[in-house]
Amino acid sequence: SQSEQQVLSSRLECVQSIRDGVLAEAQCSESDRVTLLPEEGTETRTQSALKLLQVETETLHREVDSEDLYMTSIVYEMEEPEREVTGREVMELVWKLCLVHSASYETAGLFMALVFELRHLSLEALRALWQRSSFKCRDNWQPLIDALPSCATEACVVLMKELLASGEVEEDKVEYFFWSFAFIPKPTLGMIKSLAPLLKSSRARQSYFLGVTALLHRFCAAHGSCEGVPAVQGVLSALGTVLQGNCTVRHSEHLSEMQLVLKAIGNAGLAAASLAPVLSSCASLRSNPMEIRLAALQAFRRIPCSVRVGDLLPAGD
Repeated sequence: SQSEQQVLSSRLECVQSIRDGVLAEAQCSESDRVTLLPEEGTETRTQSALKLLQVETETLHREVDSEDLYMTSIVYEMEEPEREVTGREVMELVWKLCLVHSASYETAGLFMALVFELRHLSLEALRALWQRSSFKCRDNWQPLIDALPSCATEACVVLMKELLASGEVEEDKVEYFFWSFAFIPKPTLGMIKSLAPLLKSSRARQSYFLGVTALLHRFCAAHGSCEGVPAVQGVLSALGTVLQGNCTVRHSEHLSEMQLVLKAIGNAGLAAASLAPVLSSCASLRSNPMEIRLAALQAFRRIPCSVRVGDLLPAGD
């Protein structure tokens, strides 16, 4: 059938000549054929040649003091501004982003600058910025909404929580906000305190738990033990409430939601040790669907061995 036919076929052949460890010459032949109908198609052939003309015997270079050299990652690296960043300057960046073409190199540079400058603003400055810059660009884009999840500071997370709680974030961006919490490299207690109440609200979705518990795992891994932290217990309490003691699912449409919450508990890791007895009940209850029992067992994946998972599960199940 036409759907099974290979639409694009390509072939590339190159012959290289290397002398004294240096590529001296390369000749390549490339053909690309596009077939839309069984008997019709278009083919392009390209010939290219590369030849070494000369070798520089000496290369001029500037002497560099070894004290000026340092090792660093080039991922998302950007020079931190030495001056104090003001809300007005950030607002001007948002305006510039609205005026440039959305698919240009200039847009990428301005957006990166916006993210890095947001990291220097206090919560009060961010709130004021939102009041002045929450407008949409002509193509219905809100640069500030897209930049906040990449900011990763406590002030940005608190503002994101406030926007979620007030319903100021459009539906297609809500999930984007919560997924971003999983990638915050250095979570703070203030972030957890801010996000915990969202999980107890009547509008909370089960998918919210995944991002927050991934953030919880990073926080607890960095601080060793976090079971006694009230904010952490608040998140676990919200998770435990959904489990209802033994993960009983009354309607089939709630099956995937329960599985998602159990996966979130698995994300939480160290913090979820207090839920081990409930997970044991969920896994051992024979009336639970097999998908739920298996998800409950998998939720133990990051819980420390000291909890003695084997003693919690009845023999033979």
